Amino acid sequence: MNKLILILPITLALAGCQTAEQRAVGTGALAGAAIGAAVADDDDRLEGAIVGGAAGALVGTLIGQAQNPGDCVYEDAYGRRYVAACP
Repeated sequence: MNKLILILPITLALAGCQTAEQRAVGTGALAGAAIGAAVADDDDRLEGAIVGGAAGALVGTLIGQAQNPGDCVYEDAYGRRYVAACP
């Protein structure tokens, strides 16, 4: 329980540093893992969570990219990313 009390604020602080697309991927992976574990047989809950998490991450990626239609992510020479209209 003490570890949870320490981990929760750190996790929330790191979540604030994410882009909308990263949050969509993380939320999709988390939801997919929960659903995969819930619908799997009792012996295969870990496998269901892994497969569900992977599928959820994929769907989250697609949803995150669809939130900015017509925008592309570019990277400059210094490694900084920015969003601009696609050519």
